[in-house]
Amino acid sequence: MYESDARSSRDCWIDLKNPFRQIPGSICAPRGFKCAAVFCDIKKLGTGKGSEKGQKRDLALIVSDVPAAVAGMFTANQFCAAPVKISRQRSAKKFARAIVVNSGNANACTGAQGLRDAKVMTRMAAASVAALSERRSQENPAVGDRRYKINENDVLVCSTGRIGVVMPMKNVERGIRACAPRIARSTSNARQVAEAVMTTDTRRKEIAVEFKIGRSTVRIGGICKGAGMIQPGMATMLAFVTTDTAIEPAALKRALKIAVGQSFNRITVDGDMSTNDSVIALANGLAQNPKLESRNPKQFRIFQTALNHVCVNLAKMIVRDGEGTSRFVAVHLRGARNDRDAELAARAIANSSLVRTSWCGGDPNWGRILCALGYSKADVDEAIVDVGYAQPGGRKILFAFRRGHPTNVALKTLAKIISAREFDLHVGLHRGRGEFVLYAADLTENYVAFNKGDVTDPTTLGG
Repeated sequence: MYESDARSSRDCWIDLKNPFRQIPGSICAPRGFKCAAVFCDIKKLGTGKGSEKGQKRDLALIVSDVPAAVAGMFTANQFCAAPVKISRQRSAKKFARAIVVNSGNANACTGAQGLRDAKVMTRMAAASVAALSERRSQENPAVGDRRYKINENDVLVCSTGRIGVVMPMKNVERGIRACAPRIARSTSNARQVAEAVMTTDTRRKEIAVEFKIGRSTVRIGGICKGAGMIQPGMATMLAFVTTDTAIEPAALKRALKIAVGQSFNRITVDGDMSTNDSVIALANGLAQNPKLESRNPKQFRIFQTALNHVCVNLAKMIVRDGEGTSRFVAVHLRGARNDRDAELAARAIANSSLVRTSWCGGDPNWGRILCALGYSKADVDEAIVDVGYAQPGGRKILFAFRRGHPTNVALKTLAKIISAREFDLHVGLHRGRGEFVLYAADLTENYVAFNKGDVTDPTTLGG
């Protein structure tokens, strides 16, 4: 999905001497971040997936009180959406101020009109937020509030929904104007934004942590959406991370690349890569900690570990909420010739329809796993492969296949593990030191029923 760096990211899983703790507030937990969400009927009521949710909020703003270091990672799909093209360019700069995001329409494969519409969204967001300053200055001329004087080039834009539909810009513009006056730093506003980005999701996905860097208390918050079309490079998934950490823009970009490599680039629900995947991080420095740089390894690692934690937890929430899924599977691939081979082998297993349907049925069908390994591009040797199962995070692995031979572990014993809502799959190739962990889901009848659609019934049509 995103361009990732699995090699360097492995180093960043360290224990913190000052452990972080989870706190409420998600993207509003860090100082200086405000947000709001509204309903403006971007997807016509009664049409498309998610329309059964009624007047669900579908447009949101996330704003920093001050310029924030910015980092972004985006889909590798060649048909990337117009918002991705705009935000990729703007996130390459050092600083940004705000994000405008909508659900219900992907603004993908919409040509030049789509690009114009995405730019209009950022222009409208900047103008509507700037109007807050003018209004407050008029109400109290002695207290001019310049915090919201934002340039449109400092606004990023994201969209999610059905591909190939032109944005209903009158609705969008009305929504942005209505949303801006509502921005506030509150847990309820953060929850509303987490709901506004949802499409086929069944629940909000949000998290925040607090920890120490030196004597300063810093916070990282995040929300995301995604349930289907999930296979990093990314899928129809959006993630927004805010932090009040003071950090150099280059260091934030490096940290996000590492965190994405450990999280959003390690999930799959259906093997499909979306046109709109985006992960954006803003760091406004209001925690006033000594500014982090990559050259300060100790403090940078503390931040990196907390960021990894936030992103991994959000990524797992996406898989657990996968469309029609009934099982969450952590695929642990070890002993590959290198990390790249480990990833190739893990993805071949996790995206195999036959493997995933056997997981759905609670069948420990290791033969299908070996088959997927065999057609992967990884270097494998049937005579030395291991395949085993364990409870989530468990150290006791029950091997169904060991060193090229079936074991005598009873089928019922293995099936008991596979039938659980969550389990771990362990595969050893014994070819080297390469390893990779992938978070995956099963394939159920419900997934097919949910996604096949019916052109005679517009409410069934998805993205």
